[in-house]
Amino acid sequence: MKKLFTRLLSFFNSIRSQIAFYPTLFAFLGFLFSALTLYLESLGISDYIREEFPSIIVNNGDTALSVLGAIITGLISMMVFSFSMVMVLLNQASTNYSPRLLPGLISDRKHQTVLGVYLATILYCIFIMVAINPDAPKKELPGFSVFLGIVFTVFCMGAFIYFIHNISKSIQVNNILDNIYNLSKNRLQTLLKSEAKEFRDFPDSGEWYTYKAEESGYFQNISITNLLDLCEELDTKLHILPVKGIFILKGIPVLRSEQKIDKEKLDEVLANFNFAREELVADNYVLAFKQLTEIIAKAMSPGINDPGTAINAIDYLTELLGLRMQKKDSSVISREEKCYLKLNTVDFKSLLYNVLVTVRTYCSHDLIIIQKISLMFEYLLQQEQKEVYYKKLIKEEAKTFFESGIKAIESDTDIALIKKLAKNLNIELSTT
Repeated sequence: MKKLFTRLLSFFNSIRSQIAFYPTLFAFLGFLFSALTLYLESLGISDYIREEFPSIIVNNGDTALSVLGAIITGLISMMVFSFSMVMVLLNQASTNYSPRLLPGLISDRKHQTVLGVYLATILYCIFIMVAINPDAPKKELPGFSVFLGIVFTVFCMGAFIYFIHNISKSIQVNNILDNIYNLSKNRLQTLLKSEAKEFRDFPDSGEWYTYKAEESGYFQNISITNLLDLCEELDTKLHILPVKGIFILKGIPVLRSEQKIDKEKLDEVLANFNFAREELVADNYVLAFKQLTEIIAKAMSPGINDPGTAINAIDYLTELLGLRMQKKDSSVISREEKCYLKLNTVDFKSLLYNVLVTVRTYCSHDLIIIQKISLMFEYLLQQEQKEVYYKKLIKEEAKTFFESGIKAIESDTDIALIKKLAKNLNIELSTT
């Protein structure tokens, strides 16, 4: 039962980010609501409302069909336009910023909800339209259902205005950066809270039993609670080998166990690994660093040449790196003061290097970016560090970054400024 629940949860996590998820859900609700209103019509709700509020009920079959037909035609046009606008947003984000942003934009619930409202109203009107007999007497016309179709259409017009407002904001780079930052910050804060319950005395797993992946995909998430239950049941410890967010190929080692696990229990363990073909910042904060770094690289490319966007992205990177410094490099999960799980994570050294190697490649020639990165180093060196070697790593990367800038810049004045920036951080450069 627990395995089935895990599979269902994994399936839900994989489809909820699809652009068709919420529209499909709303369409089904629209069908159910049309069935409900037709059932109420059979109980005589239109006759009751016709007596109490005669002005809001359509009493002519041809008029009802014309109204519903106009509603359906207009809503289909609005839905096509809205969908086209979503495609424009995705194309612009991919072209100007980074293709890696697309999964997050596609999974935007606001856009999906608006499209779903359109689709639900269209399906509702279609089923009500089919139920209308234009030659039937006034008493048998579903006037209340037609009135609800008109109300839903007014609501759709409001949703359309909201959609235009929202998509005009979503396409702005500041809002894209802010969304990436908030998702990553929330994920990091969740991990920091969980670290209070962790213990570090986890044994070496080099000689343990090793088990391999049975499918390929991005290692997106893992069910910690279920794995802890299985560890207690099997009286074993587990070491999860892959780092969350990487692409796992079928047949490579993904798990080490202190005790040998039979095939049936191994399937239960591996069922708690959530694989997907796309990456989301809400599940893996490291992806935010990749996205922000790629936006910096794209902004500084000759075709776009937008240092302002690069500076904004560096500001968000600075705060996220400062938050990451409060997290440990290892992750050991315990229950009742007993270690059961060890998760491999992206260490601070690799994270900092991967960010700065891209910035060095594309921005070493730009003195404004160098000054901004210098402020980032200064800020990070003032922050609290969870591991004693974090600030040493920052100084090493700062030295490499400043030396790269000196090599890329020819102006003696600019070189002198870079040396001054390094001196302010107490960094001795080897480049003369």
